[in-house]
Amino acid sequence: MGDRFYGTADLIGWCQECAWDYRLRLKGNLVVFDGIGRTSTGKCARDRVYYLENVELTGRRARTHIGIIHDPGHAEPWIIAMSEKPGYLRTLEYADRWGIEPMFSDFKSRGFGIEETQLRYADRLDRLILVMSLALYVAVSTGQWDAVHHPTPSEKKVLPISPEKSPEAEPPGSPEDSAASSS
Repeated sequence: MGDRFYGTADLIGWCQECAWDYRLRLKGNLVVFDGIGRTSTGKCARDRVYYLENVELTGRRARTHIGIIHDPGHAEPWIIAMSEKPGYLRTLEYADRWGIEPMFSDFKSRGFGIEETQLRYADRLDRLILVMSLALYVAVSTGQWDAVHHPTPSEKKVLPISPEKSPEAEPPGSPEDSAASSS
């Protein structure tokens, strides 16, 4: 998964060389060659073209598939280069990226400050990321456990639910439900 600042022909080629599945968001100004002619990713989105298979991207002619989603209420469409044939759900898989965004933020300026370490050796950076991942896991797990076992006063407040209005009062098809419907 990668944001549109990383969606380049070079990265697509590298992912393909490594035989990796990828979902890379693209900018709207990239040139697309579809065998018939030349257009741009942004024009495809404006023309409501949702899927492009085996197209060549930019002057480098990286061959890839592209899926496009422009949901109502969103300012910009998602234009996603992908390793697999596009479809709505495959394109939507790019949303999984948002699950890792908070972790990146925690590792960088809002948290551990990994950018300030000035580490130059990949193996040392790998070990630091492993330790930070474990520390983040322990911190989150501890917070979740504490919320369950030691709730704050506001978390302890449970709104009263009238049994007559509660959907959980009696399960559907219960004897009480049957008796009420036969009356």
